Amino acid sequence: MARLIANLIIYLCLLCSIIKANESGDSNVQDTAAKVVYKTPEISGFAYLVETFDNEEKFKKSWVLSEAKKDSVDEDIAKYDGIWSIEEPKEHAQEGDLGLVLKSKARHAAISTTLSKPFYFGDNPLIVQYEVNFQEGQECSGAYLKLLTLDAEHQDLKKFHDKTPYTIMFGPDKCGNNHKLHFIFRHKNPLNGSIEEKHCKKPRERLEDFFKDKQSHLYTLIIRPDNSFEIKVDNKVVNSGSLLDDFTPPVNPPLEIEDPTDVQPEDWDDKEKIPDLSAVKPDDWDEDAPAQIVDEDDIMPEGWLEDESPMIPNPDSVKPEDWDIEMDGEWEPPEIPNPKCADAPGCGPYKQKMKKNPRYKGKWSPPLINNPNYKGKWKPKLIHNPNYFNDQHPFRMMPIFAVGFELWSMSTDILFDNILVADDEEVARKWAEDTFEVRRARIEKESVTLWGRILKVTNYKPGWWVLYFIYCAVPVVLYIWYLLKRVREDKYDVKDEDKQPLEANEQTAQKQEETENQLPNTEAEEETEKLNENEEIIESEDNDNPAIGGDGPRRRKPNKD
Repeated sequence: MARLIANLIIYLCLLCSIIKANESGDSNVQDTAAKVVYKTPEISGFAYLVETFDNEEKFKKSWVLSEAKKDSVDEDIAKYDGIWSIEEPKEHAQEGDLGLVLKSKARHAAISTTLSKPFYFGDNPLIVQYEVNFQEGQECSGAYLKLLTLDAEHQDLKKFHDKTPYTIMFGPDKCGNNHKLHFIFRHKNPLNGSIEEKHCKKPRERLEDFFKDKQSHLYTLIIRPDNSFEIKVDNKVVNSGSLLDDFTPPVNPPLEIEDPTDVQPEDWDDKEKIPDLSAVKPDDWDEDAPAQIVDEDDIMPEGWLEDESPMIPNPDSVKPEDWDIEMDGEWEPPEIPNPKCADAPGCGPYKQKMKKNPRYKGKWSPPLINNPNYKGKWKPKLIHNPNYFNDQHPFRMMPIFAVGFELWSMSTDILFDNILVADDEEVARKWAEDTFEVRRARIEKESVTLWGRILKVTNYKPGWWVLYFIYCAVPVVLYIWYLLKRVREDKYDVKDEDKQPLEANEQTAQKQEETENQLPNTEAEEETEKLNENEEIIESEDNDNPAIGGDGPRRRKPNKD
């Protein structure tokens, strides 16, 4: 057992040293990467907005904090007093690579900036692209970007608030278990000029990991003049479709609608089934029969204490000293369960159980038959929709002059970076390569060690923790099994060694017993020989010496020895 414990300790020490070495390798790689000089990327073509937030002085001049208040909200939270800051990311930072960070929690925050020139929807596509990093995870908040409508009455960005008209709202949003990637555009009715929001269908891909992995993600919206759109996350398409077909409510209203003035005729019979009036209640139908009756076969269990009450007054209870009979009435001690009933099946009068009544049928009603006068479900007649229009170019939205974040967040440290508004997909693609892809490649290099790769993969896919646990546990279990097997073999070897000395000892004992048994026999034979010798000596003396006097010959006593 001691060997098993020692081997386990050695294995754990080796594992810890490997993990520590990988962690130190991670830190060394990060230190090396941090020394790489960051250079602000440059746009390869024209863009309506390019913002890296690397120049704090430029940011202060171009971005405007809102000083507005929200309507119909408590005064304490009506102000847009959220805190914005320019700083490096918390993880995988690089000196000089800065971003816009929403620092505050449970506050309204709004900030905006103008485009280099207004964007008009014509022959070129619109590309909106920016990075978001929920550095502390996401509890309940949005990180969407609003593209503000060019409107003479809403040019002052200091008054930017939730009612400021926008043309497009795009970006991630989450509260509770509801994960969204918004794409909303406001469509202008060509007949009456009214504005209605159109909400894009839900993406095909799962979005949960983007909110909780604490990694930077690139969100891209592409709207083309042919009314098609694409939504990408990290350069991967997660949603696509048509402005005409994939929005709710649809851009174009129906050609016909139900006549609101149409009324159902009084003689319209919309009952598909009616009672059979010719049916008669059967004679044996008893409507008064109860649903349940007493089970006569039920007998009282043996040991039931009929004379004992289930509850008895508490004999230890004492009337309170301040009890007032006039005010409180006659005092009675509280009841407690009868201790005699604890081991009995029951106490008190026994009541037989109830069972279903086989004669019960309930209230009789005639069966239903097909209605001969049934005309079907009535619907109002259709008329031409007076508000109908057919807009085949919903891409031609209201022009845009600024972008801004107008948010309420229950999470802190939301980082925004590398915002782009352009009309050339190739420019946007090249910008993503020079910003997001470079950052992602650098982070991957910083996580090249085994430990870093495992952390990265499990961070993106937490459900794989079980697989990684099994993967790490298999060699440990095999090693423990091997050690246990060795311990068992050692025990068997010790038992065999113990058996051999025991058998040798038994043989030695048998030899000693045989030797001890032989010794007494030898001693007896020696005594007998001595006695015979003594007798021979005596006889010889008698023969050599004649008798003196009349006593005859004197005999020598045998020697006891």
